[in-house]
Amino acid sequence: KQRYQRRVRGTHKDNTKGRQMPIHYSAKKLNIQCVSSTLATQVPNAVGYAYSNKIKGIKAVTVSYFGEGAASEGDVHAAMNMAAVLRCPTLFICRNNGYAISTKTEDQYAGDGIAVRAIGYGMRSLRVDGNDLFAVHRAVSDARKVAIEESCPVLIELMTYRVGHHSTSDDSSAYRSIDEVNYWNKEDSPVGRLGLYLIKHKLWDNDTEQSYAKECRKEIMGAFNLAESSLKPSPYLVFDDVYDTPSSTLAQQRETLHQHLQAYGEHYNLGDYDV
Repeated sequence: KQRYQRRVRGTHKDNTKGRQMPIHYSAKKLNIQCVSSTLATQVPNAVGYAYSNKIKGIKAVTVSYFGEGAASEGDVHAAMNMAAVLRCPTLFICRNNGYAISTKTEDQYAGDGIAVRAIGYGMRSLRVDGNDLFAVHRAVSDARKVAIEESCPVLIELMTYRVGHHSTSDDSSAYRSIDEVNYWNKEDSPVGRLGLYLIKHKLWDNDTEQSYAKECRKEIMGAFNLAESSLKPSPYLVFDDVYDTPSSTLAQQRETLHQHLQAYGEHYNLGDYDV
């Protein structure tokens, strides 16, 4: 939780050094590459990484997540074709939530969704109820096994629904009714379905949920407050990680910034930064 809050707040302990947007998560130790806002750029990257592992003899699978809207990008086509031809152990997991921001699926494609496209590439695919936790776990586990053992890509289309707005700048009421949203939220929510399963098997109850929610809120707010009071990254980090060996131009620019802050630092609240 603390690592997540460092990322969201962009503190001096943020592993991306405060350079990313709040939800651009990454974790090198967990093999999680940084999220990108640019649609579908991560898909060919995943295939390239999978191909690299294959050449090195590393038995591993690379997973790329994207939505049905991103599946309309050319990068997805190129990546899937490359993965199929080179037999790269890659899982393409498409979350089809019905809307690419504000565009309905019927305005995106005339075919039967995303999974059927795998036929044209010569790869295996399957479509799964994305709101069924157990179905998703089984499908991904089986696909992973196939990808590693047979060194090949697999496409999985998870059928789901986005209840919330796409982003804080999106007003989904402009392109769908509140009745539609309420139906999915009440009748086919993945959280609600799992909750009913746990309650039915006496693994969960309302008292436990309220107690757990209170405990989680305490932990999260504690991490939030700590991150909120932490220092911001050093402004000098802007010059790092650009080149393996810093160029003379960068060194000059860094020195210029240093001199500027020495002369006018009082106007920048430098006490808030890790300098």
